Amino acid sequence: MAGYKILQAEEKGIYVLRFVGEIRLNLCSTLDNLVESITQDPNFRTVVIDLSETEVIDSTTLGLLAKIALAAKKQSGCTPSLISTHPDITRIIVSMGFDSIFIIVSEPVSSMERLEEIPELKASEQQVRDKVLEAHKILMSMNSHNREEFKNLVHALECQETG
Repeated sequence: MAGYKILQAEEKGIYVLRFVGEIRLNLCSTLDNLVESITQDPNFRTVVIDLSETEVIDSTTLGLLAKIALAAKKQSGCTPSLISTHPDITRIIVSMGFDSIFIIVSEPVSSMERLEEIPELKASEQQVRDKVLEAHKILMSMNSHNREEFKNLVHALECQETG
């Protein structure tokens, strides 16, 4: 078994995404592709993000989760839910301001047997850099703490684009 995977289920426009293991930069193209397909679904209403089996999550992934949360709110007016049962991960998502774009739930969901694994997409170094930049700009737009936290990274990535 791989050290990470993304599982998905959908019913009546409500998507459930479960992140298992170490969710890092290597999944950014897979996740961004998934976010794009979900938000383009005309029946999309909201999303439930389940981090109860997540061991590690990086800021690029968090930026893409913010992207889908903001799209759900814009498209349907529904605030999505985020399940976080690990105190370390909960502390990170709250510090990033996710409590303003998600309903954060600390209890795991009892059963989701209809989840299907999303295959990992391969991406070029440039595609990964573009996704990292986009994800961090989304995080920066959420609050002043994030703006300060990620401004140097975003500046460095923007300089690489022009250099």
